[in-house]
Amino acid sequence: MAEILGVGEAMERALALLEGGDVVAIPTETVYGLAGDATNGAAVARIFEAKGRPRFNPLIAHVADLAMANRIATFDLLSTKLAEAFWPGPLTLVLPQGAENGIHPLVTAGLDTIALRMPRGFGGELIARLGRPLAAPSANSSGRISATTAEAVAADLGEKIKLVVDGGATPVGLESTIVKIEDGKLRLLRPGGIAARDIEAVADVEVIRGAAGIQAPGMLASHYAPGASMRLNVGKLASGEALLAFGRARAEGWRDAVALRNLSEAGDLREAAANLFAYMQALDRSGAATIAVEPIPADGLGEAINDRLARAAAPRDKID
Repeated sequence: MAEILGVGEAMERALALLEGGDVVAIPTETVYGLAGDATNGAAVARIFEAKGRPRFNPLIAHVADLAMANRIATFDLLSTKLAEAFWPGPLTLVLPQGAENGIHPLVTAGLDTIALRMPRGFGGELIARLGRPLAAPSANSSGRISATTAEAVAADLGEKIKLVVDGGATPVGLESTIVKIEDGKLRLLRPGGIAARDIEAVADVEVIRGAAGIQAPGMLASHYAPGASMRLNVGKLASGEALLAFGRARAEGWRDAVALRNLSEAGDLREAAANLFAYMQALDRSGAATIAVEPIPADGLGEAINDRLARAAAPRDKID
């Protein structure tokens, strides 16, 4: 079973494992990540192995600073502007790969672009100490609910990895927003912890929605899924269902729910985002065959919340 160490005592142990080509579960501001040296093919393969992740799904490479990022990818004025505004933080930029950047091809799944992010806190410090970027998808079995606590990581992957670094509950609770920058245009590949409108305000460029194929992590149609099925935008609860609620108004029949969690009684989308995966996990453990979800507004962070819920509810064999 994985050892769990707090951030104040885990650094040297984590570095030793990473230097040896192993993987480590680490806290970030978004969700917990399963990290391995992005330049080491064996380490990257261990990430895929532990997660049971399809090989065609690329990974995000995490960097310590802009200097490291510029050695890996080609930045233009727009991407530099966004990096300076939002890094470190929950924004991932998909950029053209630089020549001979040292990133193992498994990280990019054969694409000529690479997804880059700069995390806050322990993750950033760990990358700086290692001196190399870390590939770090969410620390959960592929397609399942992302982990926002060390305990959730250990319950899912504890038998497959050696160390979970405990940084408490993650503050954002949703994965990063992913945008692709190409020819002066911004395309939203995955909504996440930064609202698209905030990116537009900095970039002074409209964010285009919609992308074909797998261009970045988190684009599988079925993803973030609990064991239970999901029913969205519910106004009336069916017998035997658990309820994922939002705000103060309840779906008809809510008192008969097998279990209930309210993402935010105040209707706060930031609070809802932070609670989403932990509450989905709690309802999944209730024994209900179906989790019913009340409607959630689609503005701001609601776009990312509804994206995750739609992927969680998608047919489990649907991958494109």
